[in-house]
Amino acid sequence: MTKPTILVTAASGKTGGAVARELLRQGWRVRALVHSDDQRARDLKSLGAELTVGDLFSASDLRSAFQGVHRAYWCAPFHPEARKAALGFAEAAIAANVESIVNLSQWLASANHPSLLTRDSFATDLLFDSLAPRIAVTKLNPGFFADNYLRLIGFAAQLGILPSLTGNSRNAPPSTEDIARVAAACLMDPVAHAGRTYRPTGPDLLSTADMARIIGSVLNRRVVRMEMPMWLFVKAARMQGSNGVPPFELSGFQYYINDHKAGAFERGAPTNDVWDVTGRPPESFGTIAARYAARPETRRSLQSVARAWFDFMRTPMMPGYDLAGFERSVGAQPPERAVFAMNDAEWLSQHQ
Repeated sequence: MTKPTILVTAASGKTGGAVARELLRQGWRVRALVHSDDQRARDLKSLGAELTVGDLFSASDLRSAFQGVHRAYWCAPFHPEARKAALGFAEAAIAANVESIVNLSQWLASANHPSLLTRDSFATDLLFDSLAPRIAVTKLNPGFFADNYLRLIGFAAQLGILPSLTGNSRNAPPSTEDIARVAAACLMDPVAHAGRTYRPTGPDLLSTADMARIIGSVLNRRVVRMEMPMWLFVKAARMQGSNGVPPFELSGFQYYINDHKAGAFERGAPTNDVWDVTGRPPESFGTIAARYAARPETRRSLQSVARAWFDFMRTPMMPGYDLAGFERSVGAQPPERAVFAMNDAEWLSQHQ
């Protein structure tokens, strides 16, 4: 019997790419919706994915992408009008008569959060939930990914410092691969997971001091946590250019740091969802860090260390982003009565 075709959005991104690769590894037919035919897209094609280049904000592109599709994975774009893309996706899914959707949401999703992306996640959750029972919907709401900490591993490798914005608060960060394995399992057996919400986490609650010690062990050098103010992090992000964190993502990130410090990601963690859904334990932070430690930016030389120190010392003098001004320019400013997760009675009641 031929397996149904599964549409994966954001297929050249981190979670989308991982979901597509996991489904292909399991022998499923994957249609990968990508924004451009770049090397990441071609890598998926070489694994057997069917590529479709399109825009999530184009109704015709979405209709075309859904032709012959039976199931779909939704990952929202980092865009001020993400909920419009979600609406177009839902309309195309209904028209194509798909049987199931896996929705990558957020642990913090709420109607009154300062982050527009998080408010849009909440609105998208309501939209997709309204499709049931016509379409089986499964929601994944992971918190801060391990990638959010490990994107700084090059800095740790060169200088022995792990910048931290989160104080002594803790998280059980999931790997991108574990999130993808949970999503793939739900897409492969939608009836078993219809109407369910899963929160993939790592196996252990860790502070950034704990993470620094683990990163040091995989790099075979001493790494210590260094608290960094948000204004300095924003400058460092801008210095990275196209490899850094773009302004819209930073505009949400600044609020998530407040949630992190208040214990929002520690709440209810860790979970057993990775094990329960996939039948295998979640990856430890050390296992994830070891993969990142193999990246080129962790290779040390006299020149690389000198360059890292030079960049570190000049960061305070470099321009950053006016995030408040950016939010106003794209209509992403917080609502008048914005509420962080740990001060939101409704969010707390739903996230035990």
